[in-house]
Amino acid sequence: MTLFIILFCIASYLLGSVPTGVVVAKLFSDKDVRRAGSGNIGATNVTRVLGRKPGIITFAGDVLKGFLPMLIGTLIFKPLLPAFGFQFVLCAFGLASFLGHLFPLYLKFRGGKGVATAFGVFAFIEPLTVPVEIMLFAVIVYFWRYVSLGSLIAAAAMPFVLFLIAYFLHPVSLPGILLSMIVGILIFVKHKPNIQRLLNGTENRVGMT
Repeated sequence: MTLFIILFCIASYLLGSVPTGVVVAKLFSDKDVRRAGSGNIGATNVTRVLGRKPGIITFAGDVLKGFLPMLIGTLIFKPLLPAFGFQFVLCAFGLASFLGHLFPLYLKFRGGKGVATAFGVFAFIEPLTVPVEIMLFAVIVYFWRYVSLGSLIAAAAMPFVLFLIAYFLHPVSLPGILLSMIVGILIFVKHKPNIQRLLNGTENRVGMT
């Protein structure tokens, strides 16, 4: 069983490593998004460089990279493992996919910032986080016009959202809450240049290049 779990973690990492933004850019143009705009492979930069439709496709693909390993892993391993052990294993699959996006094998470990893939992971772990996180992100972007700030606030809020759901509504797995903390820290690390630009007042706003 341990071998199969390890192999599935590797498969989750490889799926997460698929550079959706690069692939979509090649399908819609001859541009390499790593050499245009901010140079990031995520949906925000794809939208900035190629437009809304490629950006939406990129976002959906990155979300699925986080969601699918959780779904398939549940179908395979949930009947075979005790409940608490399964929650740890499931979060390991999500973390592997998330790390694949951050450090993709196919791009020499130079990946994206992980927000959309993390969204897919936590949409599976706790679907109630979806409307809360979307609303929080939308409010931040609407009033301050920074996608990066909305992403950072949403990532920082995830552990608290999960805790509140567990406290007021229904149980949430402890591994899921721990994973949200790890993912949040990594998202902040990957956003270090954005944080510096936010502090300097030079970060790109929505609708600006």
